[in-house]
Amino acid sequence: MKYDLLVYNIGQLILPKASQTPLKGQEMKELVVKEHAAFAVLDGKIAWIGHDQVGRSLSVREKLDAGQKLVSPGLVDSHTHLVFGGSREHELPFKQAGLSYLEILAKGGGILSTVEATKLATEEELFMKTSVHLERMISFGVTTIEAKSGYGLERATEFKQLKVIRRLQEKYPAAIVSTFLGPHAVPPSYKGNEDQFINEMIGLLTEIKQEQLAQFVDIFCETGVFSISQSRKFLQAAKELGFGLKIHADEIHSLGGAQLAAQLGAASADHLVASSDEGIKCLSETDTVAVLLPGTTFYLGKDRYAKARELIDHGTAVAIATDFNPGSCVTENLQMIMCLAALKLKMTAEEIWNAVTVNAAHAIGKGMEAGTLAIGQQADFVLWNVPNFRYIPYHFGVNHTESVYIAGDKTWELKPYG
Repeated sequence: MKYDLLVYNIGQLILPKASQTPLKGQEMKELVVKEHAAFAVLDGKIAWIGHDQVGRSLSVREKLDAGQKLVSPGLVDSHTHLVFGGSREHELPFKQAGLSYLEILAKGGGILSTVEATKLATEEELFMKTSVHLERMISFGVTTIEAKSGYGLERATEFKQLKVIRRLQEKYPAAIVSTFLGPHAVPPSYKGNEDQFINEMIGLLTEIKQEQLAQFVDIFCETGVFSISQSRKFLQAAKELGFGLKIHADEIHSLGGAQLAAQLGAASADHLVASSDEGIKCLSETDTVAVLLPGTTFYLGKDRYAKARELIDHGTAVAIATDFNPGSCVTENLQMIMCLAALKLKMTAEEIWNAVTVNAAHAIGKGMEAGTLAIGQQADFVLWNVPNFRYIPYHFGVNHTESVYIAGDKTWELKPYG
């Protein structure tokens, strides 16, 4: 047999455990890291993994000398608000003055500011703008991405965002999972009549499903936004139509969003900064992934981070993601989030790698397709300009990626000087 590509002379090869369910508790502490390893690609998939010396004897069309550097699966960013108009640098003084997220929202800023900018932008403008953000994510080693709508709060703009995501899916080799987040905030015209707004968002689900514009739905369950009962109604309606479920849960106040996610069998419960002990217990009894977003806590200048240690130690599956968005976490750099997970969430390097690969993939319904390097899986991998897997959570604020491969093809590489 003649393989298409051989990757050899690897310093360390990260092989997260492939599993039909996310890694939970003690499993998250276990990470297979092979030295003197090599692997081969055929027809865009991993076809062989073994010892470097054996690999060098294989018949191949092309060879990639890893130069004793780290190789991992492509990273998975499982929570992003990728498509939006405008930017919100004018809100930074509000944050510096100590105004809370909800206080900025009450002033007509926050999400509502971005909603207006997104409504005014054309589909083409949004597509061009989002392409820049997406390409930057790929440059940081991300090969699978979740992208939400949520800056329309009405049919026309929500559908515009979802159509931009579909165009990105068609143009780029990266896997992009689309999420409808229509109930992201309460439009001013619906204040006091949130139930009607929820009904209108439910009314869009059938058309979204028929046009295959989203695989998941999401809702912002929070004080001043949507209640537990409203969130349950929306998510239940979506579940009955076959959508996967996600929920912005317990970010600011402990409303019971984690419990709701567990009860409904959601793929993920996201944020969870304020989750109660009961919420953590409920999540630990399910395969719902707790997607933690330490970059948001950091950017908002808060001291309280999600309880990653309690979640993991109680047996919950944990992932981490950027939460890339224009207001509360303006970064496409998942590597930076890995560092914050080490410093602020007290996660080990092994847990962090599992959280940005296999568990992040399970959080967006890609658990058997992304986040691992196993025989038969698509060959999405990253060559890192670092000596070992502990280095990236340690050295923050820069891009350690040397090259990114999707389905065995080089998608991005660091350009040398000169």
